[in-house]
Amino acid sequence: MSSTKSINLEKALADLEGLVEELESGDLPLEKAMKKFEEGIKLTRSCQKSLKDAEQKVEILLKSAGGESLEDFDSEDDL
Repeated sequence: MSSTKSINLEKALADLEGLVEELESGDLPLEKAMKKFEEGIKLTRSCQKSLKDAEQKVEILLKSAGGESLEDFDSEDDL
């Protein structure tokens, strides 16, 4: 993942956090809230794609180095 993609991911996450705060405040009219929500969905999809791309790159690097494949992560929330 290039540094540009990393910066974009970090910026997208920061923007998403800002949108969540705005929406949680409850001070937005419905029409603006819906636009912010739609923007948040787009940012979320962008972040998911960036993370998936990074995961695929890590898998490729591990395979080319003769390493083991990645295992699914089980968070404590899933227990």
